[in-house]
Amino acid sequence: MKNNFKPPYLIGEVGINHNGSIDLAKKIIFEAKKNNFDAVKLQKRDLKICIPKFQQDIIRETPWGRLTYLNYKKKIELNKKNFKEISEFCKKIKIDLFCSAFDINSLKFLKQFRFKYNKVPSALITNIAFLKEVAKERKKTFISTGMSNMKDITRAVKIFKKNKCKFVLMHCVSEYPCPEEKLNLRMINTLKKRFRCEVGYSGHETSVSPSIFSWMLGAQYIERHITTDRSLWGTDQSASLEPIGMSQLSGILKKAYKFLGTGNKKITAVEKKMLTKFKYW
Repeated sequence: MKNNFKPPYLIGEVGINHNGSIDLAKKIIFEAKKNNFDAVKLQKRDLKICIPKFQQDIIRETPWGRLTYLNYKKKIELNKKNFKEISEFCKKIKIDLFCSAFDINSLKFLKQFRFKYNKVPSALITNIAFLKEVAKERKKTFISTGMSNMKDITRAVKIFKKNKCKFVLMHCVSEYPCPEEKLNLRMINTLKKRFRCEVGYSGHETSVSPSIFSWMLGAQYIERHITTDRSLWGTDQSASLEPIGMSQLSGILKKAYKFLGTGNKKITAVEKKMLTKFKYW
């Protein structure tokens, strides 16, 4: 379980930052590709199931005026046509695409697109029926561990192992944005030692450096929310990376393994030549 410091697999979480606009979704995805991210991720919900009744009629101020929470969610939810268009766009620019399902109906809906991976959002890690359905697909699954305790994580791992479904545990603190003093990055090592599996990091902080430290601590997969502009309307925008942040993150992580080296001491040819200028004994 040693960290060989290979470049991590970078995932750009578009999530709902597109605000229902396919053009904006494509712009965000294009920025991810331009900045050397390996994949982008969307979200899918059956709104009749996912939104608790007490939330449905809450009034919100939105770019479309004052709407109930349910109607606001309807405005930004992607349909089959949208997913097909975005999927084709991702194939065209050669970036992986997958999606978080927030309920079993959405999980079934996503099967038609044959995405490479599944994703269990932090909010669903205690939904046993949902976990079992995901694990039955035996598709490699990223499991976010925000809003959970070790007992919850252990139970989820048992379900995936029982179904012989490959998984990655993603350390996560579900605050948007998350204060850096709450990130608890040492949990990456805890998860790796406890469960002897691949681990990753799903970050919601506003800065870049914690994601780099997460890789140094053993995260093989790094997921960050991404956007074109953090000032855009939406709940996840402030916890997202803009293009400059994407560039900084990928720029460091995609080359850092090269200058870390092997850890084996050796004298380079240039050093040997340099030594002749100093050696008088």
